[in-house]
Amino acid sequence: METKAIRLYGEKDLRLDTFELPAIKEDEILVKIISDSVCMSTYKLACQGGSHKRAPEDIANNPAIIGHEMSGVISQVGAKWKDKYQVGQKFTVLPTITVNGVLKTAGYYYGTYGGDSTYSILPAEMIERDCIIPFNGDSFFEASLSEPTSCIIAGYHRMYHTSEENHQHTMEVKEGGNQIIFGACGPMGLECIDYALQLKKGPKKIVAVDVTKERLDRADKMLSRKIQPGTELIFVNSNEHDDIVEYLMSITDNKGYDDAFVYAPVRPLIEQADKVLAKDGCLNFFAGPVDKQLSATINMYNIHYSYSHYIGFTGSVTDDILEALRLMEEKKITPAVMVTHIGGLESAIDATLNLPQIPGGKKMIYTQIDLPLTAIADFEELGQTNPMFKKLDKLCKKHHGCWNSEAEKVLLEEYHVDLTK
Repeated sequence: METKAIRLYGEKDLRLDTFELPAIKEDEILVKIISDSVCMSTYKLACQGGSHKRAPEDIANNPAIIGHEMSGVISQVGAKWKDKYQVGQKFTVLPTITVNGVLKTAGYYYGTYGGDSTYSILPAEMIERDCIIPFNGDSFFEASLSEPTSCIIAGYHRMYHTSEENHQHTMEVKEGGNQIIFGACGPMGLECIDYALQLKKGPKKIVAVDVTKERLDRADKMLSRKIQPGTELIFVNSNEHDDIVEYLMSITDNKGYDDAFVYAPVRPLIEQADKVLAKDGCLNFFAGPVDKQLSATINMYNIHYSYSHYIGFTGSVTDDILEALRLMEEKKITPAVMVTHIGGLESAIDATLNLPQIPGGKKMIYTQIDLPLTAIADFEELGQTNPMFKKLDKLCKKHHGCWNSEAEKVLLEEYHVDLTK
């Protein structure tokens, strides 16, 4: 089976290769990749090359296929798995496993398995650990977004609060409390809001902080319609306030916030989050920094007397991905709020290497098509001369400016992508 794939050979050395995959063994599965979302962690991998802690040391001679936020259909099933998986079945993956103390991640480690490919072979060690997960939703891009969404969900499950009466820790965000999100209108921050809005025992007040009117207006348009009775969602442009901490505290009548998420690795945001914590407040530094020396000043007095808590966590566990997929299938969350661009396989190299400089949110790569990276915001103009973009623009406007399963179906049909195997 011939495949095309984006492979990493070294620092900022990504190449589009065409090569033959070997025949699968009885304990392997061949999959057809349909979509893969570009992750900031892949950008970090590409920048560091072989020095990245998850990359093989001999990556120059044994390049790894990049991409781990993938979805597609099963094409061939090895004999060992015939009773568990079927050809044509839609899937996503849990990308990371540990084998004999070695961390192995799709998109970092394997030469024949990764999201930025047309076909990949799922290795036995991944399948044996139940890393291939069926998806019954009506799109591929949502399944691709299950991995970043699961990381957001994991962040919620890691939050905790304490009691002055005993030593028990109560996990999750505080029911009926105040929650604040810094960097709230980036792709992950948007889904953080989205997830909060569907919680039955979630916060009563959600404050979303960002720095530009355009980003805040887009978030308001997509998410305010999902507010449940009894829940308040407030968008704040920090650039509009001389003393942002004072203003944020005023929203809570100076009680502060029980739960704070920081979605950008920026020292001032960390320090602002620290300053607005309520008693027994929990701060989740979600954003993974590139700078190993990143530090911030936090209030040690409040740690002692106000019981402030601080957490950080990378990744998710299987239950988080299963929860993400279930909520997507039940239409309780809308991860499409993260997507701002679509493109074909060849666009993945530039999208990955230049990710911090490309405005917007998630870049969704459709590996079976040839399409330059294109912003959803440009669909209307492109549609004046291109009938396909005219259709896509209409469907995205129908869905409050979001990418959606109807638009994805049109895109794949336009490029005659076979979704059966």
